[in-house]
Amino acid sequence: MGARSGGPGGARMPRPLWSGAVSFGLVTVPIKLENATERHDVSLRQVHVEDGGRIRYRKTCDVDGQVLTEDAIGKGYEITKDHVIPITDKDLADMPLPTAKAIEIMAFIDRYSVDPVQYGAGSYYLTADGPVAAKPYVLLRKALERNEKAAVAKFALRGRERLGLLRPLDDALLLSGLHWGDEIRSSEEITPPATELTDDEIEGALTLMETMTVASLTDLDVTDHYTEALHEVIEAKAEHRPPKPAEGEEKTAAPVVDLMAALEKSVADARERRRDTAGSGGATVHEMPAKPKKKTAPKKATAKKTVAKKTTRRKTA
Repeated sequence: MGARSGGPGGARMPRPLWSGAVSFGLVTVPIKLENATERHDVSLRQVHVEDGGRIRYRKTCDVDGQVLTEDAIGKGYEITKDHVIPITDKDLADMPLPTAKAIEIMAFIDRYSVDPVQYGAGSYYLTADGPVAAKPYVLLRKALERNEKAAVAKFALRGRERLGLLRPLDDALLLSGLHWGDEIRSSEEITPPATELTDDEIEGALTLMETMTVASLTDLDVTDHYTEALHEVIEAKAEHRPPKPAEGEEKTAAPVVDLMAALEKSVADARERRRDTAGSGGATVHEMPAKPKKKTAPKKATAKKTVAKKTTRRKTA
C-alpha cells in the first residue's frame, strides 16, 4: 500500500499523552498512552494578501488588556457572561472519578461486533510503563489474541470521560476511542425512499464488486495525490514557474441514465485495470448477467438500520 507523501523527514519519539494503569479485575497494568496516528498535512499560514505579512493572533485579557503567555492562562467555566468559575489542573486531577487515573475495563465483547460508525474518537497505543508492567501487559494482549475479544473500557482524557475499545495490534495494545451512543445521529432522516431494482441490476453490482475485490488494503497502491499536487504548487511558486499539468483526465460525475450500461462499462474498466497491474491471467473476472428483463423484483420494505438511541451515556456504556 502506497505511503502518503509529505511525511516528516525523520523519526520522532512520541510524547506520552497520559500515564496511569489498566484495571483488569484485580490485575493492574501500569501504562502510558501515546498517539497511534500522525498527520502529514501541509501547514499553510494565514497572510495579508496585500503585502504577504503573516497574520498573528494574540491572547489578551479583557480586564486589563495584557497579552498573555500560555503559562499565565488557566481554565474556567462560564456560568454567566460576568461570572466565570476558575478550574485548576489540581481540581481536574482530584475529580472523584475512577477513570481519572486508570483505564477501567468494563466488559469483553466480540472484536468485530462494534459498528464502524462508533470509531473516530482517536487511536492510542498503550505502552508498558516499566519492566514490572511487561508481564501483565503481554498477558492481557495474548488473552485478547487467543479468544478474539476486545475490552470495552472507560478512560478520561483531555477534560472528558471517553468510551474505548482495547484490542491487540501486532505486539502492542491499541485503544480506539468510541463515540458515545447519543453522539451518533440516526440515519433515518437521510435514507432514500423505497426503490425498485431488477435482479439483474443487483447481480451486475455484485459482479462489479467481485471484479474490484482485493484481499487487503496492502494490495492497493494508494497515494495521497492532493498532498503531492500541493507540494508541486508550492515548489512551482517558489521557482517562479507554472505547476506541472496533472496526469490523466479529470473525472467528472455524470448522471446515470442506463444503470445496466454503466455497470457493464464499470466491469470492463475494472478488468482492464486488473490486466494492467497483474498481467495476463493475474485477475479473476466475472461475466455480467443477461440483459435486464421487464419484470422487477418484489418490492421489499425498507429495513431500518439499528441506530443508537438517544439515551444517557450511563446506559450506552
